[in-house]
Amino acid sequence: MAIITRIAHSINTTVKAVQTYRNNNYSVDHICRKYHISKSSLMRWNKKYDGTKESLMDQSKRPLSPHPNAHTEDELKKIKALIKRNPHIGLNELYTKLRIEIAYSRHYASLYRVLKRLGFYDVQLVTKKKYIPKPYHTPQSVGEKWQLDVKYVPKECYTAMKGTDDKFYQYTVIDEASRERFIYPYRELSSYSSCDFIRRAISYFGYTPRMIQTDNGIEFSHFRETKMIHPFDVFCASLNIEHKLIRPRTPRHNGKVERSHRNDNERFYKYLSFYSYEDLLKQMKDYLYRSNRILSSTLNWKSPVEKRIELEQSGFFNYTLS
Repeated sequence: MAIITRIAHSINTTVKAVQTYRNNNYSVDHICRKYHISKSSLMRWNKKYDGTKESLMDQSKRPLSPHPNAHTEDELKKIKALIKRNPHIGLNELYTKLRIEIAYSRHYASLYRVLKRLGFYDVQLVTKKKYIPKPYHTPQSVGEKWQLDVKYVPKECYTAMKGTDDKFYQYTVIDEASRERFIYPYRELSSYSSCDFIRRAISYFGYTPRMIQTDNGIEFSHFRETKMIHPFDVFCASLNIEHKLIRPRTPRHNGKVERSHRNDNERFYKYLSFYSYEDLLKQMKDYLYRSNRILSSTLNWKSPVEKRIELEQSGFFNYTLS
């Protein structure tokens, strides 16, 4: 049994088939075999043809009236106005503001589709082979495990960088269960900065975690084999904190804090400009407050602050109060 598949014919083929049919020189069966078309298509084209190619061109199939569940003009106006006031806003933060400010009740994916249709997002083709992650146990209790990492502050953000050797480093710690973060800038990358940062983080969160997971940087471990205990390990042991090192050259094992650094690039450093360490400290403090209150799809559209409160009220916490 032959299976006929739909073929998109060119306009020249369509016109020629209709003209041949109207000349009455060939039978319908012969014309259909010659041009590889069906009889119903030939009859439909013949009915539409008025002597011009335009009459046989495909017409728009766009609906004459909008879908009943489509975004309203008022919603689109408010979305555009919010983007105009915040031109560098990210999708998650935009969705958060819409839900808070105009009681936006549509799905996150609907917002993305309408923004894409309006031209706010360009689709980028991904050619890299997709990595399939192995199963990973994410702690369900607040304070069970922190992920700690350091990020270089881009020198382009420092307006006084010319003629200076100043460097700045952003220390970041994230609670795996709630995704709540604490960040703080330092002028040097050292074990002293690491220990001082953890003291500040414990003061910020209000508790001491059970475990801290880091990479193998010199600020957290010795580069060469030695019998000496690293100062950061000594500090963690003094607070009864287990220090866990990930596999070398495998940053995805610290994926949550690494992903948060990518968000920092998009939401903060892309638009940051500071003239001194004190200015950086102030702007980073404001950004920390904002970032911990952005809704996240991984938290079922709750902010890290809301997720922490929910877990603690449900009894899901595993820490020592500081």
